[in-house]
Amino acid sequence: MTLTLVKAWNGAKERLKEAGIDQPAIDARLMLEVAAGVSRTDIITDPYRELTAEQVATLDDYLERRARREPVSHIIGRKGFWKILLSVTKDVLTPRPETEVIVDEVLKAFPETMAFNMLDLGVGSGSMLLAILAERPAAKGLGIDISEEALAVARENAANLDLDGRVALMRGDWTTGLGDASFDVVVSNPPYIPTAHIDTLEPEVRDHEPRLALDGGADGLTAYRALAPEVLRVLKPGGLFCVEIGFDQSADVEILFKAAGAQNVRTVKDLSTHDRVVTGFKNPLETPA
Repeated sequence: MTLTLVKAWNGAKERLKEAGIDQPAIDARLMLEVAAGVSRTDIITDPYRELTAEQVATLDDYLERRARREPVSHIIGRKGFWKILLSVTKDVLTPRPETEVIVDEVLKAFPETMAFNMLDLGVGSGSMLLAILAERPAAKGLGIDISEEALAVARENAANLDLDGRVALMRGDWTTGLGDASFDVVVSNPPYIPTAHIDTLEPEVRDHEPRLALDGGADGLTAYRALAPEVLRVLKPGGLFCVEIGFDQSADVEILFKAAGAQNVRTVKDLSTHDRVVTGFKNPLETPA
């Protein structure tokens, strides 16, 4: 029996639905697009195109993996974020829509033609750094990560987006070795899940995401304790910082940054109206009276 695009999509949706997958229609379409080498438009405008035996076998493999709760981004090796498409592997956190709040805050603060210097701590796949640089042609950025494997993914993404000329990527432990007052904006999506909570997460995260990018220590705040004073140290006077947080961490993280000397500290909610990003500024240099 021949399998057409529309039959393949409907069959894939049903299999994922039976497996208890959350968004079966979207996941089925994304995997069909890659397995059959088609676009979303092809599925709609050419629904009776037939798949080859090899394409059917690939789709079947993808569906089996997804039913075992492997993330779609790992299966197809890519994930959309903001306005860019990123390569993704098991060595990096899959970019999530909530993190786009940071991109939005930075873009609002820096006009399109402004030149500025950005630091992304725990850069992972490069999602935040590259999404911002893609929209701000005069900006440059440095991404730091402790994982060499993550940096390899970020390098590939920077090259694919033709941004490697404006991006430097470096292995390091947060801000160690960086000079004072170097950056106009610092962003970070650090590990913030309390260690004991990791085993309660959905299998896609618990079993497939790098634990290094998830584990925030006993209370989930270990990274912020290290980051708050260091972020303020490497920011230029008047510089902006944005850090992603867990939904219940706003008060604690705000206190840490205020104690480090940050000004105008506030929390921004994501589209689900959860507290998601703590942002603020380094005090501008006071001018003599």
